[in-house]
Amino acid sequence: MKDFEKIYESYYKRVFLFLLRLTGDDMLAEELTQETFYQAFLSLHRFKGGSSMNTWLDAIAKHAYFKYLKKNRLGIDSIDIESIVETYCAQEGDIEDAVYRKHVREAVRVIINKVPPKYRDVVILRIYADLPFSQMGKVMNISENSAKVLYHRAKKMLKEELKNEFGM
Repeated sequence: MKDFEKIYESYYKRVFLFLLRLTGDDMLAEELTQETFYQAFLSLHRFKGGSSMNTWLDAIAKHAYFKYLKKNRLGIDSIDIESIVETYCAQEGDIEDAVYRKHVREAVRVIINKVPPKYRDVVILRIYADLPFSQMGKVMNISENSAKVLYHRAKKMLKEELKNEFGM
């Protein structure tokens, strides 16, 4: 029990911030953080050290988040994709820019919804969790190179779709 308390104290903030970036909601992030550590406590005996504790907890947190989305019948609309949109939009400006950004945001939601789950997971882990490819690979049970390839293919898909949609 003492060991788990140390794990909780050491990794709580990181897990919470990861989930906060995914959810954009303090209370939901807190709830999912508690669920993550509850699940980690239940399965600590299965942790063999094949990955870092960070990676293992990130995987549990990601699954808790996706389970929450599925249970509440929420989809990609519940994810704040502002950071993706900023990549493709001009800086804050007049009302036309605001309307344009809104359309791009909606298009990105539709595009991400069309992306196969493995690509969607990689984009979410890279953008929201800011995970290095090595950890992304461990979370998804793939190699680091596979994570890189999936991420770059997903980015290419998003760019192509945005280009087709908006002539960017």
